[in-house]
Amino acid sequence: MKLFTIREANELLPMIRPKLEQIKAHYKILASFRETVKAAAGAAQFGGGGMENGSAYVKSLYEVGRITTEIHQSGIQLKDYTRGLIDFPCLMNGRIVLLCWQLGEGDEIQWWHDLETGFAGRERL
Repeated sequence: MKLFTIREANELLPMIRPKLEQIKAHYKILASFRETVKAAAGAAQFGGGGMENGSAYVKSLYEVGRITTEIHQSGIQLKDYTRGLIDFPCLMNGRIVLLCWQLGEGDEIQWWHDLETGFAGRERL
């Protein structure tokens, strides 16, 4: 597990923000296909299953996977695709905690939480 300082995490926000915005946009596209995908999946068991604009759906799935992989490979934990919620593991006062940030929260990380408490247990830095 990669550990970040608060400074390192803040320096990564300008790079990570556009990636989170792209994921959010692709999730919106994927959501628009929800009913079509259900119908295609149901029809597939009977030998059918194609769907109109299926290539756009597949492209969005691919892009979400690609961008998610990039984020995870950098050591950042993506927690919520639709909100752009991420955590940066950090050593604070001798224990590992998660620096917590999401789209719309500004240019610096202001929150952290224990590994077990999650978003609901966020505290100000």
